[in-house]
Amino acid sequence: MFFNTVKDGNVEMTEEKLSLDMNEILNASIEAKYEKLNQSEFHRRIVESGLSRGTIEEISKIKKEPEWMLRLRLKSLELFEKLPTPNWLPDILGTLNVSNLELYIKPDVEQTNSWDQIPKEIREYYDVLGIPESEKKYLGGLVAVFESEPIYSNVKEELTKKGVIMMPPEEAMRRYPDVFKEYFTKIFPVSDHKFAALHGALWSGGVFVYVPKNVKITTPVEGFFIIGSEMEGQFEHTLVVADEGSYIHFIEGCSAPQLKKYSFHDGMVELYAKKNARIKFTTIQNWSKNVINFNNKRAWADENATIEWVEGSLGSRYSFVYPSTILRGQNASSTSLVVTLASGEGEWKDSGSKMIHAAPYTKSKIVNKNIGFGGGVNIYRGLVKVNKGAKGSKAFVKCDSLMLDEKTKAYTFPHNQVLEDDADVAHEAHTFRMSEDQLFYLMNRGIDEKEATSMLVLGFIDEIMKELPFEYATMLNKVIKLELDKLGAVA
Repeated sequence: MFFNTVKDGNVEMTEEKLSLDMNEILNASIEAKYEKLNQSEFHRRIVESGLSRGTIEEISKIKKEPEWMLRLRLKSLELFEKLPTPNWLPDILGTLNVSNLELYIKPDVEQTNSWDQIPKEIREYYDVLGIPESEKKYLGGLVAVFESEPIYSNVKEELTKKGVIMMPPEEAMRRYPDVFKEYFTKIFPVSDHKFAALHGALWSGGVFVYVPKNVKITTPVEGFFIIGSEMEGQFEHTLVVADEGSYIHFIEGCSAPQLKKYSFHDGMVELYAKKNARIKFTTIQNWSKNVINFNNKRAWADENATIEWVEGSLGSRYSFVYPSTILRGQNASSTSLVVTLASGEGEWKDSGSKMIHAAPYTKSKIVNKNIGFGGGVNIYRGLVKVNKGAKGSKAFVKCDSLMLDEKTKAYTFPHNQVLEDDADVAHEAHTFRMSEDQLFYLMNRGIDEKEATSMLVLGFIDEIMKELPFEYATMLNKVIKLELDKLGAVA
């Protein structure tokens, strides 16, 4: 492990950690958004922050990566400096105290396949969340990432016998270099936007999964990511490839303890469902309320393939998540079910989904449910695009916002691009306030106001909850009820 400080633009390394001034990076990005900086000035500010070619080369050296990965990281850094700042980046991020952010922390533990070999102080994070017990009862495989590196990786024997590969991406890069290189950052290119490029330069940890032809995994597998300290950056990368006729359900869990200062998350998920394959990807994100969360998610679906996104985005203070699918093959289909919760003054949840219909007779469905109270802000930002030639395609979007008080705000920015005459695209959006009539009805039947509020909120997101495995629906239920405790609503 190592640590860096910046003196006169030079990076000074020691053996602990690597840090940079994320404040400077965010401020420079926001100024660039308004064209207050030219490219050379932006480059100077980024180097002074501690993010330089030397930093990237040192990360790659420590991780013992092949030359092609170093080139990809350096190209990503170059793109980060050149690409425009996305319009969705709010100016308020420039006011946060995230200087001296530790962008790489190697936990003081070697990777293992036994929980008994993990130090007690680290294992306690996972024990509190019930992860070892869940693995034993429900999961076919698990990779656990703590801070910047995987600490636990285990795949049950029945999956290994079927040829399923599940391991940290660093290990996959060494053991299966051709397969890994073929797909890594191909589905979500680092050139897509500024923070995808930042991820490409700094990624560390994550999960790689390959499911062979016609193999159907009947039990879910999971990657669980924990930010273990304040002022930490996490940049994990998840890549799932389902070969023809296969099926996998991947669960992504994200958590962090409540810390005094901010942490920064910029992860990426790439899914590839080949012909007749199906991938279901479920996320339960419950970062603590001082995490800035960027999550880049995109899938490819070939002929007759299916991609299902289920996203429970409850935690973090600022969150930007847009699960996307490119429907590349005829009769491919995708659904995206997203629920977000903005539960306090200053919380900003920017979510939505993107569906690109690039082949005939493709189908997509987006359902977004936003819950807000206490002055939180929810934003839906979605895209449906039907390319010319994608005849017979059908798309449906439903965006609902539930506001529980007068201070909360909700915004909807749908974008539909239909370039094919023979296509059916429908969009509906609703904004609700908590109904006094419904509360009165429930209270008249002996249910107190707190319980009635909980029931109405959980009913609002019922069509998403029923898509979750029972254990995770129960957990999501508990988290929402705990958040509603701020309103005095405890079930």
